[in-house]
Amino acid sequence: MEYCKRCLYPANAKPTIILDDEGVCSGCRYHESRQGIDWNEREAFLRDLLAEHKAKAREAGNPYDCIIPVGGGKDSHFQTHLMKNVYGMNPLLVTYNHTYNTALGLRNLNNLVKQFGCDLVRFTTSPETARKVSRYMLKQCGDVTWHYHSGIRTFPFQIAVMYNIPLVILGEHGFAELVGMVTLEDMVEHTQWTRREMDQRGFDAWDLVNEESGITEHEIKPFTYPSEEDIERVGVRGIYMSNFFDWDAKKQAELMHEKYDFEFFKSRRERTFVLSAKTDDHANDVHDYLKYLKFGYGRATDDASTEIRHGRMTREEGIEMVRQYDANRPRSLDTYLDWMGISEQEFLDAVEPMRDTDLWEKQPDGTWQPTDSVVNHANDEGVGAVRPTPVPEDKRTFSAANRELYYSETHWAGREEKVGGSERPHNDDDLVPIIL
Repeated sequence: MEYCKRCLYPANAKPTIILDDEGVCSGCRYHESRQGIDWNEREAFLRDLLAEHKAKAREAGNPYDCIIPVGGGKDSHFQTHLMKNVYGMNPLLVTYNHTYNTALGLRNLNNLVKQFGCDLVRFTTSPETARKVSRYMLKQCGDVTWHYHSGIRTFPFQIAVMYNIPLVILGEHGFAELVGMVTLEDMVEHTQWTRREMDQRGFDAWDLVNEESGITEHEIKPFTYPSEEDIERVGVRGIYMSNFFDWDAKKQAELMHEKYDFEFFKSRRERTFVLSAKTDDHANDVHDYLKYLKFGYGRATDDASTEIRHGRMTREEGIEMVRQYDANRPRSLDTYLDWMGISEQEFLDAVEPMRDTDLWEKQPDGTWQPTDSVVNHANDEGVGAVRPTPVPEDKRTFSAANRELYYSETHWAGREEKVGGSERPHNDDDLVPIIL
């Protein structure tokens, strides 16, 4: 397998990635391109756009100027901070409750509403529906969190039509930030197509209604996008804040922690070293493990690549993170196997047709073994020529100043605390889905 010579992504990274003549991936080039943007000009454009929508809302007698889809994480806090306290908007917060809540996630969601004094609309899906969708979509596309991704990209747009609020505020464009799927010049906005093809793995809600799944028409309501006629009538559009700001999730997490009491994980996690992200759902470790089983890389690859691009981590340090985390089987898998009513062998059998055979090989005993890893590519030719400029030592990922944001044994020895969620030593009670 060929790997990016700057970050850690393999050439099979999803949804798509391109390696150029220097062996640098499109995600790294996208990050590089952000350094030449006039962010003041883009922020001024956003300011005018928000003022226009605020004026229209007041003229229509609507108390809400925009909608922010939230889960309670660092991005939810940052987007609400921007809209409410920087631009003087009155946002309506909308969340899709997937039933996979962590105690920490619920704490941060409550904190979000409390800190900003915003109204919140929250839809709670039936736990039985979540179970059926998880079981079925594991077999269809290897995703036990399909309903979560679909719900948060659908229900807020249903509310936009219902409440006549045309502007939906989203955070970063994830596929741009990770693999450079689009350019900044595109000023891409949320569309029904990208929602279906990327967030929903190419499936529409109606694809789930059949005899095998046992899912009924009324159960797919929160995953059914408004009609084109309704979207056009209200003028609904979803804009990404990463198109208007020099986006750095690390700096934003720090700000939200210091200014608004957003709370991080406080112990070693199982599949990544980052303590400030993915705080709200304890199925994410299983979701990420599925990515590893299918494509041979996981969240440590994602997170370390981001740190490398910002110059806070060397490629060699990132490779060590991949070595420590990417292949880990999460302990929470047992809970989800029990919850879905399947064995681990059934789980692995469902994934088998989705294995990328460029990175996985089936052994005579029926097990699968990886055939390559970025761990084997630390000294590839050309790596030294494309390194990003490093930041000062005191701003590096594992510097003392960043010990709350990233786990390292040096800084965390003897100081771990118990905080809700699956990313710490736990018992079975920690992983029982918290519905409300």
